[in-house]
Amino acid sequence: MPRIADIDRLIFIVGAPRCGTTTMARWLQAHPQVLFPFVKEPHFFAQHDLRGLDEADLRRRVTDDYLDYFFPEPAADQKVAADCSVSYLYTPEQLEPALKLWPNSRFVVSLRDPLTLLPSLHKRLIFTGDESIRRFEEAWAAIADRAAGRRIPWSTVEPRLLRYDEAARYGTYVERLFATVGRERCLVTLFDDLVADPAGQHQRLLDFCGLDAAPAPDLKAERESKGVRFLLLQQMLKRPPRMLLPYLASIRHRGRFDREAGAKAKNTAPGGSKSLRKRLLKWNKVPDEKRPIPIGTQRDIKAYFQDEVDRLGTLIGRDLSHWLQPRE
Repeated sequence: MPRIADIDRLIFIVGAPRCGTTTMARWLQAHPQVLFPFVKEPHFFAQHDLRGLDEADLRRRVTDDYLDYFFPEPAADQKVAADCSVSYLYTPEQLEPALKLWPNSRFVVSLRDPLTLLPSLHKRLIFTGDESIRRFEEAWAAIADRAAGRRIPWSTVEPRLLRYDEAARYGTYVERLFATVGRERCLVTLFDDLVADPAGQHQRLLDFCGLDAAPAPDLKAERESKGVRFLLLQQMLKRPPRMLLPYLASIRHRGRFDREAGAKAKNTAPGGSKSLRKRLLKWNKVPDEKRPIPIGTQRDIKAYFQDEVDRLGTLIGRDLSHWLQPRE
């Protein structure tokens, strides 16, 4: 297993979701100097607040429950590890222990116009089985209920995912991230730039992470939005109850909950899902339905996030006035 001393620094792609984070994760995974976990998003430091541990306990906990659990044995030239958990943007203070262990770590933030981010996130959560409300405007209207713990689907892995009112609070969370880890350790990228110049953004990421130049991998879009025929079937296949994990879940999904499965997953190539599950997922997938967002919902989103976007523009020195423009 990798030891803390084996790793010079961690590259955290902290979020936000649906902003190109999967593309950048694939770029890091393809680089020969980067040690990559068996799941793209361990969410370890978001799920476990380790700030109260002394150094000895912190090192033991991170070694046993993070490095040993999620990462394979590093090659001789793999001194950089990656963790691409988008939940870290919303729990930035809990990254302090990681920075104590690896002071040279870097943090990558990718952001996007909330008016395109939120519907895309909603579609993704439908596909992963975490969301049960098909229409985005109805999911947006359910925020107050979700904040009070109501209308949470049984299959939701993390209820905070359904808080669309939190997902694009960029000014608040980027400011907290800067305060926690230092502005100099952070790279802020915009989805607009990733779409316009993927090759340039690939090189920018490698330079920021201190990695050797490498050919750009396939720059196709990752995780394009798809629809599903039946919500319940998608929930059962993507988020099966614990008792059905051995029958419906891939080894990588089971590895999140079972240490023995996690050890196997580290040596299993991606895509090794149960064949029946793969066939059912393929059958249940349908082309994305391009449904316009009601203009009233767009205006609500603009009013809710305008101050956050303005603060973000000031923090990163970018003109974001083209964001949050409702369209008929």
